[in-house]
Amino acid sequence: MRNKKGLILITLGILLLLGAAGLAGYNIWDENRAAESVESILRQMDTLIPRPDEVERPEGMIPDYLLAPKMEMPTVEVEENRYIGCITIPAIGIDLPVMGEWNYPNLKIAPCRYAGSAYLDDLVICAHNYAHHFGGLSRLSIGDRVEFTDVDGNLFVYSVAEKEQLNPDEAARMLSGGWDLSLFTCTLGGQYRVTIRCERVEAE
Repeated sequence: MRNKKGLILITLGILLLLGAAGLAGYNIWDENRAAESVESILRQMDTLIPRPDEVERPEGMIPDYLLAPKMEMPTVEVEENRYIGCITIPAIGIDLPVMGEWNYPNLKIAPCRYAGSAYLDDLVICAHNYAHHFGGLSRLSIGDRVEFTDVDGNLFVYSVAEKEQLNPDEAARMLSGGWDLSLFTCTLGGQYRVTIRCERVEAE
């Protein structure tokens, strides 16, 4: 009887180890898939979005978003999804497209606008904690530079001002505080939300 119980426990242990290995393998595959998808999207967006230093405006022309800051952020379509621009964070090697609307399927592809607008200085962007998405947010330091470029080539530059760790049920706080830009992602296991608050600064 003892041998039978021991065999059952050993078998259960092996099954648990195999399950854990399978889950780890899936997570690695999923991260690699997301990274490859983002690279493909960025290559296509490079042909659709002008770089800020390439935008030509007649002297005295004011960008549309300054004339009508409440305007909806324009989008471009790539692979049947709509994007409002790209986010770049040099300190952690991030250069990513940003989808116009968030939902869980979209988050598996790229960071998403959770709320707000760059034009109204209340933009909130969320992403999975994939290593190639927002997995490195916790490594940011106060003063690090963050850039967002919209699909018209308008550049918005920010400086990291505060780091927070919020509970999953504190979504309302994500939208409070009057921050110009907020970025957030889950910690491993999803217990907390790593949240980066940024203030807009003048582009150099």
